[in-house]
Amino acid sequence: MAQPGPSFQIVVVGAGFGGLCAATALARAPAHVTVIDERNYHLFQPLLYQVATAGLSPADIAAPIRGILSRQRNARVLLGRVLGIDTARRVVALRDRAIAYDALVVATGARHAYFGHEEWAAFAPGLKNIDDATKLRRKILTALERAEQETDAAAQRRFMTFVVVGGGATGVEMAGAIAELVKVALARDFRAINPAMSRIILVEAGPRLLPSFDQGLAAAAKTALEKLGVEVRLGQGVTRCEESGVALGEERIACATTVWAAGVMASPAAQWLGAEHDRAGRVVVAGDLTLPGHPEIFVIGDAALVRNAAGKALPGIATVAKQEGKYVARVLGARLAGAEAPPPFRYRDYGELATVGRNFAVVDFRWIKLRGRIAWFVWSCAHIYFLIGFRNRLAVAMDWLWAYLTFQRGARLITAGDEDEGGR
Repeated sequence: MAQPGPSFQIVVVGAGFGGLCAATALARAPAHVTVIDERNYHLFQPLLYQVATAGLSPADIAAPIRGILSRQRNARVLLGRVLGIDTARRVVALRDRAIAYDALVVATGARHAYFGHEEWAAFAPGLKNIDDATKLRRKILTALERAEQETDAAAQRRFMTFVVVGGGATGVEMAGAIAELVKVALARDFRAINPAMSRIILVEAGPRLLPSFDQGLAAAAKTALEKLGVEVRLGQGVTRCEESGVALGEERIACATTVWAAGVMASPAAQWLGAEHDRAGRVVVAGDLTLPGHPEIFVIGDAALVRNAAGKALPGIATVAKQEGKYVARVLGARLAGAEAPPPFRYRDYGELATVGRNFAVVDFRWIKLRGRIAWFVWSCAHIYFLIGFRNRLAVAMDWLWAYLTFQRGARLITAGDEDEGGR
C-alpha cells in the first residue's frame, strides 16, 4: 500500500448507504476521496415503494451526490459505470478511463434475483432505483386506466389484479401500499370500474411473513394486510411468471401487474475481484471487512458476506451498510494516522421496522416490540430522520400529513414510457 499522505487515493465505488457513509466519514482524512456511481443521486431505498405507489415523488427520497459532498474538500464525484477492477495494477476500470487507487471501498449493493429464471424480470419488475419505481407506478396506474376502458369482464379482472412476490419488509409494505392506493385513494376516480374491488395477492414461499421479525409481530402484520383486503398466500412459491400472469404450482393467476420482492443477488463485485463468494454473490470478507489477501480493498453493504457473533449472515439493510461504511473509515483513518487498527467489525442491531398502510406498523427493537398506530408513528419519525437533507425531510413530512388527512396521494402521474406498460 502507498505511504499515507495528501496524495493517498481512496476510491469508493457506489454511493448507497455504505459508500456514502464511508466517504463522508473520511472528510478529515489526509487523502483524496473519489466516489464513483453510475447514477448522480443517493437514494433512500426504504421509501422507494412509496414512489411506486404514488405516495411520494422521486425527488423526495433522493439527493444529488455532488450536492451531498459539495462541502467536502477532499472528495470528488465521478459519474460512470464500473466494468472491472484490476487488483494487480490497483485500478478501477470505467468505460472510458481507469482510476488508480491506494485503498478501495466496494459498496456496489445488490440487484434482483429470480432464482435462475432471469426471463421473469421482464414481467415482474423489482425495486432498486428510481427508474424501477416510476416504471412500476406507471404500470399500476395504467393497468387501472386499461380496466376502465375494457369491456370484457375477464380482461378487466386481470387488469385489476396485482401480485406481489416476497413476504419480507419490501413485499409487505408494497402490498399494503397498493391496497391503500387502489381501495382508498383511487376509489372515487373512476366511473366504469370500482378500484376498491381490485385483487391484491401477496405470495411468500416461506411459512410466515417478515421472517426476521418477532413471530407475534409478523402475525400482526399479516392480520393488518388482510384487513386491507390483501390475500396472503404462505408456503407457496411462484413456479412461472409470464406476460399474462403467474403460476403458483398448478394454480394460475391472471394479472397485469406483478411486483418482485422475493430476493436479491449481489453486484458483480465478486467477479471483478476474483473473490470467494456465497450463492448470492456476496464477497467473503475478513473481520475488518477487507478482501483476504488484499488489505487495501474493503467490501461492504449488500456486496459483502459479513457474519455476526452467532455465525449468521447480516441482513442487507441500510443500518448494516452505514455501520460498515463508518467502520471502514475508522480503519483507514487509523492507517493514515499510523495508529493501532480498531477491533474487528461488530454490528449493533437496533432492530427493524415495517409498515402496513397509513395507521399500522410493526417495530422490533429487540428489547421492545411495538405494533399499531404508535409503531406507525415511530416508523414515520425514523424514516424522516434518516432522509438526506432538510428539504427532503420537510417534503416527505408534508406529503404524509396531507395523505393522512385527505386519504389522497399527490404523485399519481403516468409519465412517459412504453405504450404497452401496464397492459401486460
